Amino acid sequence: MTPRGNLLTAHDSPWHRLEGTRIFEAAELGLAVPRAEFREQEPILRKRLLDAQARLREAGFPVLVLFGGVDGAGKGETANVLSEWMDPRRIVTRSFGTPSEEEGERPEHWRFWRDLPPRGYLGVFLSAWYSRPLLDRAYENIDAAEFDARLDKIVALEKMLADDGALIVKFWMHLGREQQRRRLQSLEEDPLLSWRVTKLDWKHWRLYDRFIGAAEQLLRRTDAPHAHWTIIEGADPYYRNLTAGRGLLDALEQRLAEREAAAAEAAGQAAEPPPAETITVAEAPAPAPAGGVLAGLDLTKELDEEEYRSRLKKWQARLNLLHRQARDQKRSMILVFEGWDAAGKGGAIRRVTAALDARDFEVISIAAPTDEERAHHYLWRFWRHLPRAGRVIAFDRSWYGRVLVERIEGFAKPAEWERAYDEINEFERLLVDHGTVLAKFWLHITPEEQERRFLARKEIPYKRWKLTAEDWRNRARWTDYERAVEEMMTRTGTEIAPWHAVPANDKGFARIAVLKHVCRELERALERRMNGG
Repeated sequence: MTPRGNLLTAHDSPWHRLEGTRIFEAAELGLAVPRAEFREQEPILRKRLLDAQARLREAGFPVLVLFGGVDGAGKGETANVLSEWMDPRRIVTRSFGTPSEEEGERPEHWRFWRDLPPRGYLGVFLSAWYSRPLLDRAYENIDAAEFDARLDKIVALEKMLADDGALIVKFWMHLGREQQRRRLQSLEEDPLLSWRVTKLDWKHWRLYDRFIGAAEQLLRRTDAPHAHWTIIEGADPYYRNLTAGRGLLDALEQRLAEREAAAAEAAGQAAEPPPAETITVAEAPAPAPAGGVLAGLDLTKELDEEEYRSRLKKWQARLNLLHRQARDQKRSMILVFEGWDAAGKGGAIRRVTAALDARDFEVISIAAPTDEERAHHYLWRFWRHLPRAGRVIAFDRSWYGRVLVERIEGFAKPAEWERAYDEINEFERLLVDHGTVLAKFWLHITPEEQERRFLARKEIPYKRWKLTAEDWRNRARWTDYERAVEEMMTRTGTEIAPWHAVPANDKGFARIAVLKHVCRELERALERRMNGG
């Protein structure tokens, strides 16, 4: 146990660097963190990570977090937790599978360079430049000399990035052979989670000794002062998540302290944190207009915790099965999430993506356009993110900003947002005609529920980043936004791309409703394909 109110210290935390004759021995001890201790430490860690992330924006260097490890050790789950704990708007998450034809026509590292995070951002990479050499060596497609040569290229790449200022944090998630067998077996025996285990996972388990031998060589050769490996035992999720979060926090805080001290010395004065933004509570919004889609929603619908958990497993399992079928047919899917501030868009997205392989989806959080994006047609930046065949893209806010925030706040001229309805319909028609499955959601809550969530966020340190003065100001224009939403649904809710308005006063009910709608859209698309549509 750790001291109350404090995070794991470097002494308490058994995260292990490359020491000893067998580097994985210290990661096969059955280490675990009690649930109560996790709940005590999680909010402290989240707040410190968010504070460090805020400082990173001003520090001007990128952070690259690499995950490697054995199947079933929690790489994807831990990456998702870090994204949930921090501000996802400044995190670039990428997972790399088999190179596409386009990627195969270029040098091996081209696709990694293309997705590197900009300065001030975090990049979370799964199955990155270590995956293919490790697989080739374990499958005995290459000999030891060729393996070393490819690892040397990785060492050179990481040094190049570090020399340019990047902070590189590398986690190897480990399970012993018997731990991995038990993990895969327990998942396989759960009828609602068995989709997470594939024949390839068991094939890799049978080759466990080969993988571990190659992994030891890989970790020893690529561990460097500027790019250390941290080995984490992956059996217990509480231990795994706290240890990875602390490892990232330690690396970030150390680099930030060095940068801030150097900047203060250069300026001849002590570095001071920027003043916190003052948030004032706006008056309650005017009553909503009568009639319309939103007025007809039953916002009293809710699920108790037990029913929610049961339905969540059921629909996530169903979604995984349907998506694998769509992926086999090379059917891509785009999910559009719009809704009021604090309506639960992020939570709904996470329940969808938790049912998918991390290599098959990407979440795009849309903020104000950059200078580069403003220099193009407003749809340009969305065209850039369209998914490849068989993949899923979830937009947390989308092209509908043109007829919502840009319309209400005057960022678009009346002629611009008026013609946007037809432009959006044409854009979506092109997507659907290409075979893309498109599902659009508006998450609806009452002004009273929004205020309750805003005030709750103010009281939770690791959620304060979600709340800005602009969020409070927007409440004063609730009626204007509601009218714009009704017009948006009327003019862009087409037969091929209908809107799904979801009652979201109860988060659990909304999340299940979204999962059900996604499954039904996939079912209809797959049925049309079978019927030749």
